[in-house]
Amino acid sequence: MTAPKVLISDSLSEAAVQIFRDRGIDVDFMPELGKDKEKLAELIGKYDGLAIRSATKVTEKILEAATNLKVIGRAGIGTDNIDKPAASKKGVIVMNTPFGNMITTAEHAIAMMFAVARQIPEASASTHAGKWEKSKFMGVELTNKTLGVIGAGNIGGIVCERARGLKMKVVAYDPYLSQDKADKMGVEKVELDELLKRADFITLHVPLTDGTRNILSKENLAKTKKGVRIINCARGGLVDEEALAEALKSGHVAGAAFDVFSEEPAKENPLFNLPNVVVTPHLGAATTEAQENVALQVAEQMSNYLLTGAVENALNMPSVTAEEAKVMGPWVKLAGHLGAFIGQMTDEPIKAINILYDGSVAEMNLAALNCSVIAGIMKRANPEVNMVSAPVIAEERGVKISTTNQHKSGAFDGYIKVTVVTDKRERSIAGTVFSDGKPRFIQIKGINIDAEIGEHMLYTSNEDMPGIIGTLGQTLGENGVNIANFTLGRHDKGGEAIALLYVDDEVPAPVRDKLTATGMFRQVKPLQFDVA
Repeated sequence: MTAPKVLISDSLSEAAVQIFRDRGIDVDFMPELGKDKEKLAELIGKYDGLAIRSATKVTEKILEAATNLKVIGRAGIGTDNIDKPAASKKGVIVMNTPFGNMITTAEHAIAMMFAVARQIPEASASTHAGKWEKSKFMGVELTNKTLGVIGAGNIGGIVCERARGLKMKVVAYDPYLSQDKADKMGVEKVELDELLKRADFITLHVPLTDGTRNILSKENLAKTKKGVRIINCARGGLVDEEALAEALKSGHVAGAAFDVFSEEPAKENPLFNLPNVVVTPHLGAATTEAQENVALQVAEQMSNYLLTGAVENALNMPSVTAEEAKVMGPWVKLAGHLGAFIGQMTDEPIKAINILYDGSVAEMNLAALNCSVIAGIMKRANPEVNMVSAPVIAEERGVKISTTNQHKSGAFDGYIKVTVVTDKRERSIAGTVFSDGKPRFIQIKGINIDAEIGEHMLYTSNEDMPGIIGTLGQTLGENGVNIANFTLGRHDKGGEAIALLYVDDEVPAPVRDKLTATGMFRQVKPLQFDVA
């Protein structure tokens, strides 16, 4: 049997290269190739695996030429340099290494906090210049100061732990952090406005999503405590940099330390050359240990897949065997859609996720299906979550997962029902896979429906009354929104009713506002699903 061939087109450690060789993989180490798109496209066709860092851009053109490629392994967490939809369409698995640089990034945030607290870079530059400006660089202690942590997941959790070791008081804002988990971490769980009001230092550890973009906006910066210092080692775009620059100039914000920027490489930025602003060129993961960890991890993962078919940390494929994949594929998609629905509909912290499998699906690989449900729920808060990391993240946040399987009990050969529990409510949704292999939603909040799942959908709830269909159809039609499928359901006459519309494109916010303004709807919610 011919040994699998792997190309390493970016710089990886020799130890990682040796892992491939020791496992019987035929490996070519060409660390400069990733910078040459044409040469990469010329050579990629003979390889089964491609191991990269950030320099190699795996475009649709590269994938078209990759006639034998089965897996792409990214040594690191970010996969923006990979065309994942094109890879999925090509049948190529995309893996990353999500946990290899957590400690390194957390330590960098702590280092940046010290640097801005004591003005170390400016003091160092002044002293190198032969000056002795001791009185100019008056700093502040971290002991007994309040640190506000926005995002208490993997990296944020480590920052919380380190900060408590420095005798800081830690308050955390994270919509998905349960009270039990906060208690175990020894941090005070607060709302964002409370954190802004109380924190002496604020550090961000959330992904960049529509919900977190400019989370420190001009308005939110104005709510902060005078003299606050702000650290961002997470993602560019979480802070309104123009507004922060103005707040620094006015003295409301005493200092800032940024490792990431809204545009990178950052050649120009409003924060550059301001007093007491520490900046570094995206060094969060730049330690010898972190680079070695992710390199070794990606080599092991790719070898395992190419030799045994085991799938780990895949972003575009469930962790199932080849034999299971044919049967489970549509059910895995359904599980992800059910989770995505719940995740998009739930704003408060989730305490528990309960998953019921009925009938034929109860005999399948429930661990993989569970991962798909959990990943669907978590993707709203963390778009980079995958089926392997999702359960870990849920556990770290104190979310309890329970699974029930039962023999066929209804009209369908099999179905999945997902229920989430928060402090305020329980929310449930059920779905099945029809004989055509297409997933369907069959129940929402106990209301029976039959809804085809599309990329763009609109969910509404209302009191059962005449005119709802007409109002929806007329309002959307007048605003150029085409309805592909329309499903209604209700509990009882005059009781709660819902509608789920599959539309060609996302319903714009002004159109949703028009529906809300009619006073007929309790809720108007846009939803998106990955149906590729």
